[in-house]
Amino acid sequence: MDDARPPTFDSAEFRRVLGHYPTGVTVVTGVSGDGPAGLAIGSFGSVSLEPPLVMFCPGTSSSSWPSIAASGSFCVNVLAEDQADLSARFAGRDPDKFAGVSWSAGPTGSPVIDGCLAWIDCTIESVHEGGDHWIVVGRVSGLGVGRPEAAPLIFFKGSYGSLRLPPD
Repeated sequence: MDDARPPTFDSAEFRRVLGHYPTGVTVVTGVSGDGPAGLAIGSFGSVSLEPPLVMFCPGTSSSSWPSIAASGSFCVNVLAEDQADLSARFAGRDPDKFAGVSWSAGPTGSPVIDGCLAWIDCTIESVHEGGDHWIVVGRVSGLGVGRPEAAPLIFFKGSYGSLRLPPD
């Protein structure tokens, strides 16, 4: 059923309400002909165990996503609580986001950022339109935990925070 009625709220209210849902913070990376590319992403999740699929949603206006898309692969770097500066760097429009950032190549060649909490390296399975974002589905080709003792970086109500779990 297609309901074409306009919403009773504006985009600011939509963002404010959804900001009450905490999200993990990631940096999605890839390697283009011009070198490494990356962007900060909060909309990331698992899709399927068999086959192993994940998804993320870059904005259609992203200047980094086209380079990553052209490479055919990407790596999701899950940030740790002490990496808010990396999130801010990769959320910006600086053309050299990797200046001073240490990384190594994952199985697909995409950058795995040193010190990240975990990483998931993928080949692009499909890309779908989703309003002002793309919905990118990736097939996982490699993954690992970088810092098992670290807590994740969380974004909640417009601010960074962390999640502390009790010790095992």
